[in-house]
Amino acid sequence: MRNEGRQLDQIRRIKITPHVNKYAEGSVLMECGDTHVLCTATVEDKIPSFLKGSGQGWVTAEYSMLPRATNTRNVREATRGKIGGRTYEIQRLIGRALRSVVDLSQLGERTLWLDCDVIQAAGGTRTASLTGAFVSMALAMERLVDQKKLEFVPITDFLAAISVGIVDGQCMLDLEVEEDVRAQVDMNIVMTGAGKYVEIQGTAEEQPFDADELAQLLALAQKGILALVDIEAAILPELNMWIPPQDER
Repeated sequence: MRNEGRQLDQIRRIKITPHVNKYAEGSVLMECGDTHVLCTATVEDKIPSFLKGSGQGWVTAEYSMLPRATNTRNVREATRGKIGGRTYEIQRLIGRALRSVVDLSQLGERTLWLDCDVIQAAGGTRTASLTGAFVSMALAMERLVDQKKLEFVPITDFLAAISVGIVDGQCMLDLEVEEDVRAQVDMNIVMTGAGKYVEIQGTAEEQPFDADELAQLLALAQKGILALVDIEAAILPELNMWIPPQDER
């Protein structure tokens, strides 16, 4: 039996608390079991130099883990003087995944920064960060609409991420850290609310996996992500998303 009596196909206890930062345009505390991530969205009226004059905006992300997010203290990357490879890879994942559901041409020449700071890590920090970042981004865009800076929220679909894996020979959804370290296969899946894949990251840690096992893992991931999307939709009940004209789809 898994922690808290979870079944193999059950996600952890999820709690997303919005508006936890009074200064940020959008913010949430994302709690996925014992993994807690503070996600904040900042709007800047400027864009990267490669987009100057394009009329479109940009969405990007930064990710960090606080020194005592784990059992032992990690040295801050700012102290080391460089960003680690894992951190760089995760923040690039978050940025490109968020951009996949934003019509940047409708955002105007502004940048949305999503900062994901892991307060407590117990497995699935990148997927929790990405899911929380999506809600923070949507909240920030809703504020831009309220301020008459946008006519609508330029998001085309909901977005969420979750981990799956094969642990002790069994396919499992939403791995905790104790399960993750024992996993024979570890995967992170990013999907839209419509069930379309944005990214699949999968690795066989000990032995290869076959097509049937992959199909089981993808089905578990879809079940978990649709549950997360339902939670997002409850927080964003009046999200007026952008629907591109038929010839632009």
